[in-house]
Amino acid sequence: MASTTLPFAAARQMMADSQLRPNKVTNPAVLVAMRDIPRETFLPPALGALAYADQDVRLGDDRVLMSPMAFARLAQLIAPVPGERILVVCGGTGYGAAVLARCGARVTVLDTDAGLMDVGAAAVRALGLSISFQKGDPEQGLPGVEPWDAILIEGAVETIPPVFAAQLRPGQGRLVTVVAKSGHPGVAVLAERQGTALATADMFDCTTTVLPGFRKVIEFQF
Repeated sequence: MASTTLPFAAARQMMADSQLRPNKVTNPAVLVAMRDIPRETFLPPALGALAYADQDVRLGDDRVLMSPMAFARLAQLIAPVPGERILVVCGGTGYGAAVLARCGARVTVLDTDAGLMDVGAAAVRALGLSISFQKGDPEQGLPGVEPWDAILIEGAVETIPPVFAAQLRPGQGRLVTVVAKSGHPGVAVLAERQGTALATADMFDCTTTVLPGFRKVIEFQF
């Protein structure tokens, strides 16, 4: 056990020192959580060696575990506050949710892939974290519940479904994701609820895989 645990622990520290801090990740809670949460346990065993690589880790079916730096900057943009309710859409194996939970948030993962969520549920149980995993349609969010303090769509989208506006708490509620734009590598956006719509602001360049189901519908013109 020691032969695997020590290298992974060293890799987590190196991730923080060489990937996160040099790329403007300064939020103390996010840095502590990412040094603490073992990314390798949120991957199938065959992919564990890639846990701390500076890249997305492909999980199949166009799903990935987002690169540490990209995720950290999104988590910092959310600026999780202890006690807040956060919905992680397409949370997959739950690593991002675990980081936010370690920051003190009350986190729910919404995904359509039961296999990925099974990996995540086992990992968070082993860490003693309390995270809810719910299967559903990510494009619809979780309607019919109390509005969320924050929503993270964990991946890139070509368009943000308008249904998410009503699912954010008015005032301080915010949504964070990456929007893939034609001819551009991708932009992290911060969205806030304004009435029945979302007002978005581009924050920084960010590249990751576009999530299935969040692509623009191509309209044919005659």
